[in-house]
Amino acid sequence: MAALLGGLSAAALAASPAELLAGYSAEAGVRGEPARGQAFFTQRHGQEWSCASCHTTQPTQAGKHAVTGKTIAPMAPAVNAQRFTDLAKTEKWFRRNCKDVVGRECQANEKADVLAWLMTLK
Repeated sequence: MAALLGGLSAAALAASPAELLAGYSAEAGVRGEPARGQAFFTQRHGQEWSCASCHTTQPTQAGKHAVTGKTIAPMAPAVNAQRFTDLAKTEKWFRRNCKDVVGRECQANEKADVLAWLMTLK
């Protein structure tokens, strides 16, 4: 999916959370699994932080950056309609945050799992 970013206009990158989930699932060859996504989001992966370090274990609520203290809008699409509506922005933040959390870029199945879980939150 990331390879598709080059040369596409911002309008072409607009998406819905369901479309992004379908894309990540297709790329991974497996459906996103909410339980795996929750575990991935809340557990540490050998690095100092987990996703929840900044986004909290309740991503329906605002978080706070662990270093800067900057407020972070809720991650769950049900309470933040701006989340996961832009492929380029979604990829940018997965790339940055996964490097902090897992020490590498996340794989498509990991993105699908996290997004599947976030989409279950109301």
